[in-house]
Amino acid sequence: MTRLDKSDVLSGLFASWDAIDGVVDALPDAEWNRSTSLPGWTVHDVVAHVIGTESMLQGAGTPEADIDVSTLKHVRNDIGVLNERWVRKLRDVSHAGLRERFRTTTARRREALTAMGEDQWHELTATPAGPDSYGRFMRVRTFDCFMHEHDVRDAVGDADGDFTRADARLALDEMAASMGFVVGKLGGAPTGSRVRLELTGPLSRTINVAVDERAKVVDEFDEEPTATIALDGLLFTRLAGGRTSVDHDAISYGGDEAVGRRIVEHLNYVI
Repeated sequence: MTRLDKSDVLSGLFASWDAIDGVVDALPDAEWNRSTSLPGWTVHDVVAHVIGTESMLQGAGTPEADIDVSTLKHVRNDIGVLNERWVRKLRDVSHAGLRERFRTTTARRREALTAMGEDQWHELTATPAGPDSYGRFMRVRTFDCFMHEHDVRDAVGDADGDFTRADARLALDEMAASMGFVVGKLGGAPTGSRVRLELTGPLSRTINVAVDERAKVVDEFDEEPTATIALDGLLFTRLAGGRTSVDHDAISYGGDEAVGRRIVEHLNYVI
């Protein structure tokens, strides 16, 4: 299991909630109704989704929907069904009321998570990444909330994100952990490949993936990489989350360019 420092992960998760609150705090009503890069969802809906997920983690039951949400084009799986039910339930709440509900819900979660013992934090549980520790689950939550902060920022034209916070680092940690799957399984990099992703800009990082019997993230290669992919770190997160389409002109390739391009074209791994 993945063992993560509780105080570190919670500092990132709480910072992400604070960032979402800060972005929407003074938004006029018209801005709440702006469409986001998530099909079918407005800014209001994104905030409602975060509220719904944290409410479920507090033990709240999933609300019934007024329609069969599984028939909606943008709902692709069972998790999407749960998410959509919360979004539709909270769609008629005023924007101001939703903001207050977000604050109340996250405040309760802060209290519960802060009070959680170390044994429970490291306990095996179901997570969106498969069975792992509760701490890993909360790192996934940090990644999710970081992504939703930038869904909102993109929608309202606010580019003032702070990439020095713990949530940005933890979001990249979570994404890096999935790059073996992306490179080897989705991208089909052949055995013997050494793929280096160079993330540039404020979210800079180097992610090395070696493909042997299975693809895995490694600290360093013994030889030069067989393929390199260089792109802005925030663009990397948006591509991996399916928030934007691939523009190869915004990405630099080295070595086996065909493998690099195929990996980028299959970078969207988020459910």
